[in-house]
Amino acid sequence: MNVSTVYKILSALFGILGGVIAGALFKQLWKRVSDKDEAPEPTDPDYTWAQILPPAIVKGAIVGGVRAVVERSGANGVRRVTGSWPTND
Repeated sequence: MNVSTVYKILSALFGILGGVIAGALFKQLWKRVSDKDEAPEPTDPDYTWAQILPPAIVKGAIVGGVRAVVERSGANGVRRVTGSWPTND
């Protein structure tokens, strides 16, 4: 099995880990900036566009940032173990 194949398998695990971390970070941030435990869902009719967009944008930024950190760290770990940087082949 080549490095890219191993990394593709591991990247699925990295993605799950990143999602868990991002969700926990957003939830803690949301609790600190609002008086509610959960951000409003986009489909909740009790909230306006102005109320659902900011948390959605912040959550997207957190998810994107955490995903980049986790994926990059995973690629670095694969390189340290195998000596080769994984590719997206």
